[in-house]
Amino acid sequence: MLDSVWMKRDVLDRLLAEARANADIECCGLLAGRGGVISTILPAKNALESAKAYEIAPNELFTLFRRMREEGLEHLGIYHSHPKGDNSPSPRDIECAFYPEAIYVIICPRPDAASPIRAFRIIEGHASEVSLQFI
Repeated sequence: MLDSVWMKRDVLDRLLAEARANADIECCGLLAGRGGVISTILPAKNALESAKAYEIAPNELFTLFRRMREEGLEHLGIYHSHPKGDNSPSPRDIECAFYPEAIYVIICPRPDAASPIRAFRIIEGHASEVSLQFI
C-alpha cells in the first residue's frame, strides 16, 4: 500500500470550503482523479443529516460512480467532515469503511485545527494515516 496520496491543491481548498459551509452536519462525497492524483471532488448529500455520522444514499452513490465512469475518472477516495471533533476516524467510520482501496479523507473545519485535512487507509477494521502530498 502507498504511504502517501497526491491531491491537487485546489481540492484541499474546496474540501475546507465545503466543510465550513456545512458546519452543522458532516459533509461527504467521493474523490476522483487520474493517474492516482485526486483532482475532482464529487459532493453528496449526507442522507443522515447528522453532525456525528454520514451516509450517501445508494441511488446517489450509483449516480456518482456512473459520472466517474463517464468522465474517465478513477475512484480514489471518500471524504467527510467532523464538524464537532477532531479528524481521526471514529469507530463508526472504521466500521463503515467498505472500500479498502480508497483513501478516507476527514476534514476538521475549525479554524484552529492543527491538521484540517487528514487521510487514512481503512482496511479490515484498522485505520492507518497516510501522508497527503499537494501539487
